Amino acid sequence: MNPNANAFFGRHTLGELYQIAPEKLNDLDALTQLLCAASAEAGATVCGTLTKRFEPQGATVLVMLEESHASFHTYPEHGALFLDIFTCGTTCDPVKAFDYICSNLGCDVRAMKIVERGATQASPNLPASHAAPVVRHQAESVDP
Repeated sequence: MNPNANAFFGRHTLGELYQIAPEKLNDLDALTQLLCAASAEAGATVCGTLTKRFEPQGATVLVMLEESHASFHTYPEHGALFLDIFTCGTTCDPVKAFDYICSNLGCDVRAMKIVERGATQASPNLPASHAAPVVRHQAESVDP
């Protein structure tokens, strides 16, 4: 077992995806399958899902992960999707999920922010082996 798998550390990945075909953002089954597949692509284990369709349009998909959670919130009227993935430990790579989702939705306009949470130099009760700096950065947006 990886000694860092259960470390007091996690990556919170926030994404904004734009210029997506509205019909893709209203297909609850396809969105659920996509978020589950993307989570697996990141190395996470899916434990369950919860979905909600809104009228007249839009959807929310929540995926419970053994490592934490992932979610979609769609806005078909804007061709937009908000993505949230939080994975605990160091064994998952949520950026792989982000890239997988963008590729599958044909999304060229996107932004991503990663927040590393948990074990930091500000946590004096943790062993040095668990220390990691808090890093916040904006990933490159791709314009059409």
